[in-house]
Amino acid sequence: MNARERILARIREALTVPAPKPGSHGHVHGSHPPHVGSQDAQPIGFRNRPVHEARAWLPKGGTTPAEHLARFAAASSELKTDFRSVDSEAEAHAALRRIADDEGWRRVASHHHALTDAAVAALGRTALFTDGGYPPDDLEACEAGITTCDVLVAQTGSLVVNSRTSGGRALSVLPPHHVVLARRDQLVSDLTDAFERVEALHGRQWPSMISLVTGPSRTGDIERILVLGAHGPKKLTVLMW
Repeated sequence: MNARERILARIREALTVPAPKPGSHGHVHGSHPPHVGSQDAQPIGFRNRPVHEARAWLPKGGTTPAEHLARFAAASSELKTDFRSVDSEAEAHAALRRIADDEGWRRVASHHHALTDAAVAALGRTALFTDGGYPPDDLEACEAGITTCDVLVAQTGSLVVNSRTSGGRALSVLPPHHVVLARRDQLVSDLTDAFERVEALHGRQWPSMISLVTGPSRTGDIERILVLGAHGPKKLTVLMW
């Protein structure tokens, strides 16, 4: 018997042993794990798990809008996200112009949305819109990518973006500075609320890509030294009003 035949024989042997269904982890909630292959084991599923079980050990997101805002601001500071809560859209535009002037932006990339269209017009820079396709080199030449998001998560300081409503897959990743425009009513307490909001927005037609952006891209693999911009934007700014 050669090596190939031995491998195939082991695979055939393994397939004779029943395995629990994906997601069941081999046991039923509240009971001891059954013997592998037990027909009594049933998948639990996300929706059937009491939410308080996860919330007991996850960071607190707060119960009021003021607590949500305070928690998101604190998490943003820890993550090195430049979070700015302003009183109006006009103030957000003014803050965006100051950032662009300070960093010397010449070209920005964005997608069409009521928030981004108004911001790009107020910014007065050359803009690449990614909705209808674009040359990749043109996107790479942009100093900033300006997007919206589906929801913001106070619990973790995260933003939920997706390929359908945030200008595609690359807009929030390729430019070195990612700017997110959001309204306060998009801020929710925790990840459970966030996924419920996303489901309410998209129903059964989920986008092909959903991403949680938690601070600027980073790595600490080499000598535990934090390096920003390792696999994506070096800077993340959130303007909320």
